[in-house]
Amino acid sequence: MIQNFHSRDAWADAAADRLAGALADALAADGRALFAGSGGSTPSPIYTRLAQSDLDWTKVTATLVDERYVPEASPDSNAALLKRSLLIGPAATARFIPLYSPAVTVDRAAALASQALTAEGRALDAVLLGMGEDGHICSMFPGSPTLTTLLTPSLKPAVYGVPAGRDGAAPPQERLTLNLSWLAGARRVVLALTGAKKRAVFEREAAGDPAVSPVAALIAANAPLEVLWTEAG
Repeated sequence: MIQNFHSRDAWADAAADRLAGALADALAADGRALFAGSGGSTPSPIYTRLAQSDLDWTKVTATLVDERYVPEASPDSNAALLKRSLLIGPAATARFIPLYSPAVTVDRAAALASQALTAEGRALDAVLLGMGEDGHICSMFPGSPTLTTLLTPSLKPAVYGVPAGRDGAAPPQERLTLNLSWLAGARRVVLALTGAKKRAVFEREAAGDPAVSPVAALIAANAPLEVLWTEAG
């Protein structure tokens, strides 16, 4: 299941190629495409390469797999990261659907984001995921009170609010996240991992309980998952 790459450059090139290929297929078939990306430091080199892909970006819509409940001006904003690293050059013409909105509550913001994504009327064509050292993907954190709902495969695709963890548990602030159904229904999902520790975490989580492990739930739901790994952290 894990595809190994000898260098970080080869890993980033391969991830960008797979994502661009899925978007190109969607554009050829439907004249439009829907992409969802992750935040954090890991995806930046992938986004830089993807932004250079020869696609009709005017017909691509981009969103996030999760977001902190902060405005784009915050240094913690995943939207700001995506706009700095992916939505540049020709890719700047893509349409962007944020998960965050300055609603009264994170749950209301989640409802608004759900409406906006559902209005696209299509599944995700390409998804880039990362994974934390605790095994979380998107904002599906171990021990979170929302985890059971987020991992329920029978629920329709939606965006959910995630509360801040208590007593030092992750996440440190409220978040918004896509649920498992969005990921399982996607046409291609690339999970990009670096370093020996995250490989070990992935292998442990892949063999875990789909009711509590997001990675195991993704596999059990038969998501079109491709795991790309390089030892170079």
